[in-house]
Amino acid sequence: MKVGIIGATGYGGIEVYRFLQKHKNVHSCKLLTTSQQDIPYANVYPHLHGISDENLNLVNEEKLKEELDVIFLATPSGVSTNLTPRLINGKAKIIDLSGDLRIKNQEQYESYYQKKYPPKEVIDQAVYGLSEVNREAIKDADLIANPGCYPTASLLGLYPLVNEGLIRPSSIIIDAKSGLSGAGKTPSLVSSFTESNENLRIYKVHEHQHTPEIEQLLQSVNDQVGPITFSTHLIPMTRGIMSTIYVELHEAQKTNRLKELYQSYYSQEPFIRIRKEGQFPSTKEVAGTNYCDISLKYDPRSNRLLIVSVIDNLVKGAAGQAVQNMNLMFGIEETEGLVDTPIYP
Repeated sequence: MKVGIIGATGYGGIEVYRFLQKHKNVHSCKLLTTSQQDIPYANVYPHLHGISDENLNLVNEEKLKEELDVIFLATPSGVSTNLTPRLINGKAKIIDLSGDLRIKNQEQYESYYQKKYPPKEVIDQAVYGLSEVNREAIKDADLIANPGCYPTASLLGLYPLVNEGLIRPSSIIIDAKSGLSGAGKTPSLVSSFTESNENLRIYKVHEHQHTPEIEQLLQSVNDQVGPITFSTHLIPMTRGIMSTIYVELHEAQKTNRLKELYQSYYSQEPFIRIRKEGQFPSTKEVAGTNYCDISLKYDPRSNRLLIVSVIDNLVKGAAGQAVQNMNLMFGIEETEGLVDTPIYP
């Protein structure tokens, strides 16, 4: 396979490259940007000295879409809206890691993203790439809207319950926390050391762009699901997301019975690990990997279930899931290039 990464200089791009380097089906990987040419990749990422001898190349849409098998768009929000219409309908399949193609409702997209809505024919073609939930559609797709990091952790934590109709549909509260790499590579005051170190900050209160993405998938599974409460926080670490989710159940349940439900849903999923009862995952236990670890505990006093879901935001929340989707699209073993032991401590 011949693969291209547009946006190779960003954190998502370098993570896609890391996994493709050990992918046995990838013959070549073209590193692409919209502004830099003939610069060694190792100049941008010095940890690649002696590992990578590739140079960055400028994007040429007409040429790329016919010579490559798959193109990853690891670009900032808004870029894919312009690039994707010029890349589709060629030989290459497209996997977009940005949020541009995820939201089907134009009004919601423009309200939350404050950007121009992509062309309707592009949105209609895009398949939402939550691998464990949408596998069969992904296999037949030519264009994937790769899920966001917060939605991946939250939706995998909620899916079995929502699909079974076990929760009160207006009761979903998601309290999510992310490492600073989720803000991307572009420097900002909020992500600077002095602002983030020894600090915990809530942001985009009732305005986060991942809110309609989470609701859209949940409502496609169960149309009784109402608006969710979703809060996001930045914590002073590089990688990781923890979604702590609270839901009210229709009826009292035993924790072990709910755990069995999750195990039955995810028993064949190579990257979902349901933790032992009473054992709750931490972000470091999935660092650098495509795993999503989930734990549950029911509280009979309040009739609420607590769900804890953790991922590496740059891997299962971005690049790892994108490569997992590539594997599904091309009929490759789903775990190819992705099997790794978490980096610990």
